[in-house]
Amino acid sequence: MPFRFPEIMAKTDSFFLRQSITLAKSGAFNQEVIDLGAVVDALGKTVLRIRNIAVQYSDSAGGAPDMTAAGSTAVKDAAVAACDFQMTTQSQTALVISGDDKSVIASGRLVALNERGNTGVPTNLSDEFDVAPQHWTDGYLIGVEQMYLSGRTTTTGWNEDVVVSVVMECQSETLTQAAAMALALSQQ
Repeated sequence: MPFRFPEIMAKTDSFFLRQSITLAKSGAFNQEVIDLGAVVDALGKTVLRIRNIAVQYSDSAGGAPDMTAAGSTAVKDAAVAACDFQMTTQSQTALVISGDDKSVIASGRLVALNERGNTGVPTNLSDEFDVAPQHWTDGYLIGVEQMYLSGRTTTTGWNEDVVVSVVMECQSETLTQAAAMALALSQQ
């Protein structure tokens, strides 16, 4: 059997897509559409590969979101709050579990603690990505023309809404037969 060269996928240089969503301090689920129509054309065999995602949690002015005063929530001597976000390839009505839902691209959370007796920025923060394209060998391949950024906050602890902003490092590439198979097996 003669040697065959593998198919070569045409790739673009990296570019960045950005999206923000405001999550109400009331804890209501919210979702924003990320339009990929300019870079994804499944029928034309052009797909998007997300290499990395960076996340910023802020208030509407870009600073740290204020929390309620210590002692105003269930944890003694501290106000505790959390904020969860997800990026998916399908519209959702609530947060979903990545092990059960193939549409999850990324998810993470911010947990905040205010140990002061007054309203203000958190005294301690912890954030994590539990699913992210940078955790995978070759990023995350997207073949749909819309993604969704969604999330919610806890109903206590925040004194103002939380803005979750994502910056995605992406590449546009031609869909090969091997990539089409990988895409079909992993999502949508």
